[in-house]
Amino acid sequence: MARIRSLLLLSGAVALASRLSWRMGWQCARSAAAHKRSRGIIQHASDAIISTDEHQTILQANPSAATMFGTTVQTMEGSPLQQFIPRDQRLSNEPAGTRYFGNTGIRLRMKGRRASDYAVTGLKASGQYFPLEGSISSLAENGHRIYTIILRDITERKQVQEQLEQSYSQLRELSAALQTIREEERKHIARELHDDLGQLLATLRVDLALLQQQHSNDVAARKLQAGMDELLMSAITSLRRIASNLRPRALDEGGLYFALESLRQEFVARYGIACTLDANEEDLILDDAYSTAIFRIAQEALTNITRHAEARKVLLSLYRTDGLLQITIHDDGRGIAEKDMDKASSFGLIGMRERVWALHGDIAIVSDGGTRIMIRLPLPPPQENAA
Repeated sequence: MARIRSLLLLSGAVALASRLSWRMGWQCARSAAAHKRSRGIIQHASDAIISTDEHQTILQANPSAATMFGTTVQTMEGSPLQQFIPRDQRLSNEPAGTRYFGNTGIRLRMKGRRASDYAVTGLKASGQYFPLEGSISSLAENGHRIYTIILRDITERKQVQEQLEQSYSQLRELSAALQTIREEERKHIARELHDDLGQLLATLRVDLALLQQQHSNDVAARKLQAGMDELLMSAITSLRRIASNLRPRALDEGGLYFALESLRQEFVARYGIACTLDANEEDLILDDAYSTAIFRIAQEALTNITRHAEARKVLLSLYRTDGLLQITIHDDGRGIAEKDMDKASSFGLIGMRERVWALHGDIAIVSDGGTRIMIRLPLPPPQENAA
């Protein structure tokens, strides 16, 4: 009886071992198949994929990586990562947005389209450097850390970006040149109107005054002369207004502070909106380019306020600090909608931005119980300012 029991136990143990062996074999086969499938995906991936250990030795590289670096898979595997992504190209002088690669102290600068993307520089076997963008992931395997790097060659994208930046810079320069030409034409036309047409109208009025001094009993003639005098005065006033709009004489004769003060007074008289100018005359002693740009910015801002803001009070503040001119234009109107700030038809705002950027400044427009325009302009050294 005991012998039969022993045989039964032995038979059960053999069956259990066989079952366990079959299950382990099935799991191993499944794991091998998954590993083979994963390796096949890596080998046929269009992106370059490199795996390294903690010491930055390349453990695996796919054919796309070899093609990217102009070498072979066999050459890459076992080589240091330093050979293809030089350490000095991975070090960044910009502390913001850096991440450490493994525990080696190698930093990669985040500058990709996604939060996990990094910008680095690769080195081909031919010695040519080229820009790369990649992502990094890590996993623990047998107590060791393995890093997988997926890389993309962004040479074409960077070239396109550089071309766009160059075109954008050229457009900025063209815009600044056109603004300068426009101001010069305005100045010339304003001077011609004042010196030629203005003098002519003034002479006509003097002649008319002499004619009026002659005694005449003709009531109709005297009435006609009075009407002519009114028309001449109206023409002279219109001429001065047009010339001032083209180029304010106060800007050439008194400087930026007096031009802004004249603008403020005209704004209050014409529209009945309270306007305060907070500035020191000494802070606004600038050359013609700066003075003209700042005056035009203030002029355009006040024009926008009269057209859209429905404001009752306006504050225009200008002061120097640390080599910068801080300009703030604030009204208590209905504020500017977010969608209106970047509208293609907002030519006033576009013109203000272009003038600020032409002087290498920055501008911010916010709606905070009204509209606040904040501008910072870097100023040239004092010796370069116009006295």
